[in-house]
Amino acid sequence: MNDIGASFVAAEAVPTPLDVASRARLSVIMVVYMTGEALDQSLACVLADPQVDEFIVVDNGSDACEAALLDDVARRHPQMRLVRGQGNVGFARGANLGADAATGDVLIFLNPDAFLQPGCAQVLARAVLDGGPLRLVGGRVLNADRTEQRGARRGEITPMAALLSLSGLTRRSKALRRYEVHWENEAAPAALCPVPTISGAFFAIRRAGYLSLGGFDEGYFLHVEDIDLCWRVREAGGEVMFHPTAEVVHLGHTSRASPLKVELSKGLGLARYFRKRAQGAGEAVTAWLLWPLVVGAAVIRPLLWRLTGRTA
Repeated sequence: MNDIGASFVAAEAVPTPLDVASRARLSVIMVVYMTGEALDQSLACVLADPQVDEFIVVDNGSDACEAALLDDVARRHPQMRLVRGQGNVGFARGANLGADAATGDVLIFLNPDAFLQPGCAQVLARAVLDGGPLRLVGGRVLNADRTEQRGARRGEITPMAALLSLSGLTRRSKALRRYEVHWENEAAPAALCPVPTISGAFFAIRRAGYLSLGGFDEGYFLHVEDIDLCWRVREAGGEVMFHPTAEVVHLGHTSRASPLKVELSKGLGLARYFRKRAQGAGEAVTAWLLWPLVVGAAVIRPLLWRLTGRTA
C-alpha cells in the first residue's frame, strides 16, 4: 500500500456471514475521471477483497498517467475490466455503462477516492440480499480521521431543506434544525435501518432492481443522481437503508476538477430534481422560482471556502 491509503484501512475485517459468496456474485463499479493520487490505493483496496468477483472501472477520460496506471492494474488482475471510449459523459451515464457491463447479482458502486474496508462489501451485499427485490443499501462513509462524513445518511431533501442546509442556517438556529438534511452528527444507529437518502459514494443494489429503474437518471451530469435514485426506489415501493458497519474511508476533494464547476453541477442538479418531483402546478411553479436561489447557494460555497481557507 502507498502512503495515502495505508493508514485508512482497518486492521481487521468486519465479521461477515460465510454464505454470501455462494448466494450471489458481487460486482464493484467505479467511475474514474481526473481522480488524482488516491486512485492507486482505491483500486488496490477493491482488488484485495476476495469477495469481489468482478471490478468494472469506467474511465471517463483519464490523463496519460492515470490511463497507464489503469492499464497496468487491469493486466495484472483479470477480474478488473475497463470501459473506455465514451469520453467524459458524467457520473450517471458512466455508472450506467458500468452496470450494463457488469454480470454480478449485486452491484456495489464506489467512488475512486474511497478505500473499501475489509469485509464491508460482503456486509453490504448481505443486507441487499436479505431484503426485497428493490432494496438500496448505503454504507457508512468516513473521513480520513474516521469521523462520519457528511452525506452518507440524509433526510428528505426538499427545496426548503436544501436552501436552509446549504446556507448553514439549520446549524445556527435551533428552530430551523428540523430542516437539516444531514444526519452525520446524530448518534449512529446500532444496526441496519431505513433512511430517506444515502450517498452515491458507496452503496449496493441488486443488478436486476437497478436495471428495472433504468439506473441513474442521465439528465444529471454530476451530483444529485444519488438523491434522485433514492427517491425513485422509494416511489417504486422499494427500501433505502443505511448500514452502520459497512464502511469506506472517503478522502473527497482529490479530483483536479474545479470546485466551482462541481458546486455548479450540484446546484443545477438540485434545481432539476425539485422540478422533476414537483406534484401539481403550485409545486412546479415554486421549483422554477426557487432554482436561482438553489444554484446560487451552491455556487457561493466554494467562493466562501476560498475566502475563509476551508476545503469543504
